[in-house]
Amino acid sequence: MKSFDRGGIAVVFGASGGIGHALKKHLEASLSFDQVIGLSRQSFPAFDLLDEASIEAAASYLSDLSEIRLIIDATGFLHDDDQNPEKSLRELDADKLLRAFALNAIGPSLIMKHLLPKLPREGKAVFATLSARVGSIGDNQLGGWYGYRASKAALNQLLRTASVEIRRRRPDAICVALHPGTVDTGLSSPFSKDGLRVQPANEAASRLIAVIEGLESQHHGGFFDHMGKKIDW
Repeated sequence: MKSFDRGGIAVVFGASGGIGHALKKHLEASLSFDQVIGLSRQSFPAFDLLDEASIEAAASYLSDLSEIRLIIDATGFLHDDDQNPEKSLRELDADKLLRAFALNAIGPSLIMKHLLPKLPREGKAVFATLSARVGSIGDNQLGGWYGYRASKAALNQLLRTASVEIRRRRPDAICVALHPGTVDTGLSSPFSKDGLRVQPANEAASRLIAVIEGLESQHHGGFFDHMGKKIDW
């Protein structure tokens, strides 16, 4: 990644997921950083989006290693055995909405809280969080998926607000929300439709890395897809 100063570290939060793992592999292959560190609930140090102390400890560990040049938040929650995206208002459930916000908005915002202040003061440094096009309010034409849409929209606002603050202290830092497209992972596979372009995780990671490589100051605080096209908030 030629746009970054050589050295320092890159870190992927959510590296145990399909796209997070692929992103880590691409970063390692780039040979652009002294270290590429993947963090998950099973890594060392481990982190949990629902445990702020674990995020703070991970941030401290990383900053003691070297300058943090690139942070990718590849976490995200759509469904599991206990919860699926809502198709209508009658399916809304307070506890499930709270869980979606905790995992898709609050947890990532705590990563921002503890990691953004540790970015270097000079030279290109990037914080990228994986959002989703369905989190765009302006692009919402189909409805449904209330909790996922709303929590990703909240993530976008949190990222945008943090970008305003961090610019005052880290003028070379670039904070963005990225839409990876529909990726062939456990998160999206139950909802893939015939005719929908589904990317292998490796392809999606390659495209996202290319977008990050091309980021410049004017992109700070923006929302872009995996082809680098701006998405309506």
